[in-house]
Amino acid sequence: MSALPAGFVRLIAAMMAIHAVMAVARFTGIVWLLQQGHGAFWVGVLMALISLTPALLAGPAGAWADRYGLWRPLVGGAGLAALGVGAALLQPSLATLCAAALGSGAAIALAAVAVQREIALIARASSAHSQALYSWAAMGPALSNTLSPVLAGYVIEHMGFRPALALSFVLAPLAVWLLRHERHSPHPGQTTGSLLPAFDLLRNPSLRSLLLLNMVFAVSWDAHSFVVPVLGHERGYSASTIGLLLGSFALAVALVRLLIVRFAGRWSEAQSLRAALGICIAVLASYRWLPGVVGMAMGSFLLGLALGSVQPTLLAGLTRVTPHERHGQAFGLRMLFTNASSVLMPVSFGGAAALLGTAAPLWLMAACGLMVWPLTRER
Repeated sequence: MSALPAGFVRLIAAMMAIHAVMAVARFTGIVWLLQQGHGAFWVGVLMALISLTPALLAGPAGAWADRYGLWRPLVGGAGLAALGVGAALLQPSLATLCAAALGSGAAIALAAVAVQREIALIARASSAHSQALYSWAAMGPALSNTLSPVLAGYVIEHMGFRPALALSFVLAPLAVWLLRHERHSPHPGQTTGSLLPAFDLLRNPSLRSLLLLNMVFAVSWDAHSFVVPVLGHERGYSASTIGLLLGSFALAVALVRLLIVRFAGRWSEAQSLRAALGICIAVLASYRWLPGVVGMAMGSFLLGLALGSVQPTLLAGLTRVTPHERHGQAFGLRMLFTNASSVLMPVSFGGAAALLGTAAPLWLMAACGLMVWPLTRER
């Protein structure tokens, strides 16, 4: 792809800013909870709350994106994020950090579905390969995941928790400012599909398989995000070291998505998914025994390569198997199933880690990966 479509860089930057609101608030909240002695269970609760509002809003978010386009969902999401993080900024506590988790999760739900739908429209209107466009778009969250933990860890160590939350807070209006000119209406003919029930899309077996695979990959990502801070805290690592471990994962995500941009279309959907799932299973099963910071960083990097490669493939697959006027609903269903599992699983992770050891969530997701392996076959 020689050049990106007009306005596409601003779209990526705005999604990066919205995602960074959540990523900085999540990391800050996790470190605060651990330093205050709240333990792994409350870390799981915080992560579950980040996924609760996307699970609740995913269906409506898809319909709203189909009906209203990009601008309204973006402004609504940024406003909810600012409210939640603002409460934690004024008075950091368990309750206000939970509010920040809910608000930033809502922002992800509303903005991500609208942005993904916008990319589908751009792909249809241009000659660009949709997988390459989704790879570029996924760079926003990937860069956010790379920079946010490292930067938040540095700010916490040198300035404290409130400055880290202030950093999260200012990113929400930044996203709105970046897309202040993108106030166009939905394309003609794009609103009728959103009036149909979203769940009738599940009659499509290819869509069901893609959604289930996406759910396993996404919860594996959550398992890594849960285990690394807890395991790092157990081993006595500082906040900045834990941030670097999470940053190595996110760096791999960013790098693999750049490679997908360069080599989009070279491998089939099934080949890409099978390779990613195999690496994911191997790393999840062995991560607990990786030695020291270097070993954990290498494991996180490999897992980031695997998990980072699948989102563009899955999003391109969803647009392929659903009618174009219902892309918003398809993306909403993806977010619904992903986040519904992410609401329950982090709490389960906390319980499993307390009963069976810190690495139990990783072993659980390795087993789930084996169970869904047959779904990676060619369609």
